[in-house]
Amino acid sequence: MNGLLIIDKPGGMTSHDVVNRVRRIAGEQSVGHLGTLDPMATGVLPLLLGRFTRLAQFFSTADKTYTGHIRFGFATDTYDAEGQPQGIAVTPSLTLDQLRVAAAPFHGEIEQMPPAFSAKKIGGKPAYKLAREGKPVELKPKTIQIHEFEITGLDDDTASFRIQVSAGGYIRSVAHELGQALGCGAHLNSLRRTQAGAFTIAQAHTLDAVASSNAEQFLIHPRKLLPEMPSVCGDAIAVGKLRNGAQANLPEYSDAEQIKVFDGQRDLVAIARRIAGTLFQPTVVLG
Repeated sequence: MNGLLIIDKPGGMTSHDVVNRVRRIAGEQSVGHLGTLDPMATGVLPLLLGRFTRLAQFFSTADKTYTGHIRFGFATDTYDAEGQPQGIAVTPSLTLDQLRVAAAPFHGEIEQMPPAFSAKKIGGKPAYKLAREGKPVELKPKTIQIHEFEITGLDDDTASFRIQVSAGGYIRSVAHELGQALGCGAHLNSLRRTQAGAFTIAQAHTLDAVASSNAEQFLIHPRKLLPEMPSVCGDAIAVGKLRNGAQANLPEYSDAEQIKVFDGQRDLVAIARRIAGTLFQPTVVLG
């Protein structure tokens, strides 16, 4: 089975757990996710199946949008509700206006320190394994873009929020650092990814729904993938060349440097790069 499937990930499962479940449901061993969600988190988890796993490189820079809750009063070692409390718990007295003022600096290009309990590699070993072993975790800050961070409400010690970040951003770190800025400690209490790149929660399906029917019917139409690239239908000669990794002449529908080449309406043959004029070279061949 070849395609892209969007799962509404349930809480309590790792992203790899979801991948394994879809492998069994679809009868397809080649399955990969496009951006890890922590076990606690729910929401949009796009999966590539079969030959479409070759397209993963084109999704690596997609922005992500989340909603969730931050609890104030104490931090945790994992920066979320599944970790161990750190320091002395306090009863914060915060207003919505105070929170919004404190959240304002978390916007635009910032340097963010990943959590010690993360999948970042240190000497080839995931940081979370070192942290669990009580070993020092020396991570470097990463430059990310926060396009939007809005505190949408406050109920006692817990604030609701919406955030849009670039690839690689940790919402747990935002919650932790916001608690530091306010001097009361904080951690991420819940998280739901509502959008990943062009894909939204409205397009997502539960694992139970996919398991109870023909999984293929839930795949995103191939022409909706990578919307920044124009779709071109090749003739039999061009398609044959591209399938064999050779250059081919294609109708010049736009000035785009990369295009999606189809044989008919649904059969995505290749991603091709313009060499000159209407001459294209396949960079990824899908068969």
